[in-house]
Amino acid sequence: MAQTLTARVWREQPQRYRMIANRDRETGRVYFPPRLAAPGNLEAEFEEVQLSGRGTVATFTVIRVAPTPYADLAPYALALVETEEGAKLMCQITDVDPEQVEIGMPVEFEFRRLFDDNEASVIYYGYKAVPV
Repeated sequence: MAQTLTARVWREQPQRYRMIANRDRETGRVYFPPRLAAPGNLEAEFEEVQLSGRGTVATFTVIRVAPTPYADLAPYALALVETEEGAKLMCQITDVDPEQVEIGMPVEFEFRRLFDDNEASVIYYGYKAVPV
């Protein structure tokens, strides 16, 4: 039961699988994942935004000693990416040598395997960024 529930909960998160964000109608700021309130404004009104799937690396680090679920991926680049719409999100940069990642590098998001939870027999999927 827990395995089924875990998989269903992940599938039902549209921001993870369809890159749905929201835009504050007053300020125009875009938030990903979507928020229920804006900083300093609990009454903010939002509209849904479909992210384009493209952005640029704002900053990054290279992970050389990774946490257990990601140990087989090390070394890898973990970056803060600013989307074309202005949302900022953290993700792995893949399909490139981590030493070649640069600030300002254009990237596109792809739906990929993130890690396996062997104990629960669940494979987690989400977005990763690849150089354009």
